[in-house]
Amino acid sequence: MTDWKIFQGNSEPHDNINQLPPPPSWRKFIGADKEIVEQIEQRWQKFCENLEQNARNEQRGKSFRIHTDKNNDRNTVINMVNAALYLRRPLLVTGKPGTGKTSLAYAVAYELKLGAVLPWYITARSTLQEGLYRYDAIARLQDVQMGDKSKDIGRYIQLGPLGTALLPSRRPRVLLIDEIDKSDINLPNDLLNLFEEGEFEIPELARISKEVNQVEVRTYDGMDVPIQEGRVRCHNFPFILLTNNGERDFPPAFLRRCLRLNMPYEPDATALKDIVKAHLENDVITKDEVKINQLIEKFRTLRESGDIATDQLLNAIYMVTREFKPEQAEEQDLIEVLLKYLTSAEDR
Repeated sequence: MTDWKIFQGNSEPHDNINQLPPPPSWRKFIGADKEIVEQIEQRWQKFCENLEQNARNEQRGKSFRIHTDKNNDRNTVINMVNAALYLRRPLLVTGKPGTGKTSLAYAVAYELKLGAVLPWYITARSTLQEGLYRYDAIARLQDVQMGDKSKDIGRYIQLGPLGTALLPSRRPRVLLIDEIDKSDINLPNDLLNLFEEGEFEIPELARISKEVNQVEVRTYDGMDVPIQEGRVRCHNFPFILLTNNGERDFPPAFLRRCLRLNMPYEPDATALKDIVKAHLENDVITKDEVKINQLIEKFRTLRESGDIATDQLLNAIYMVTREFKPEQAEEQDLIEVLLKYLTSAEDR
């Protein structure tokens, strides 16, 4: 590999993640015993072999296109992804709806062959505990009452997406923390130490660690993994992408621990056509090229006056290029509705 960029942004899978240099001295993590890392790696490989590919998510990563062909904007996105990989820092991606913030995580996972994305969809009620793990104390109590005296506490614990991403593995997992700006005001502060240390404790396991040093628990995506001494310690810091719609400010201490990227918003006609090509069959594009170009120009004109997402353009093009499509009169009405601005005022 001669180029410093691990992530190229070209939707072509490769193994260059194996060439990622060691982290800076201030971003090295303890990890787990070599034996545990090997166990998790072997189980992960076997798990992936038996796992049916999620075609929808794979297509999402494969069809991702940066929303402009301006070299500066394209390079900025690619450079910041690579900086996050090299520095082992979370990437806070801000942008308007439909600019590809979420899809960027799937593109990184697809191109670098890092497995399925671990999504954590944030709401106002989301807590750090929810992202790390869940302990089903009620189920355990019910089993005891039913006569099950098993001491296997691990079967009542499931790691969340964040907890799974921090498992000690040879390749970083991709964690998507979606719409962090919707969170309770305390969640960004709660994430500070975790982003810095790359590890956390499961108290229910730590309390029995002298009697039971190693416990098997279930990951967010359904794999059984060993946990030693009640602690999860990352070996390779995950690629963490946090999306932000810009609806709130974050504390400086949180921003200091993240790299920040503003997704480009103004794709030109060439970039939009590339996005359409990535999602539609070539014969459809060739047959209806004039109509598609007209819709792209209409979309660009609308975007000059308000927020409108690329998904809406794809929806409109899909509906008017099918074999069975609306009549001409209905078609125009349908396009107007599909290309509404992203404001509830238009629905009144």
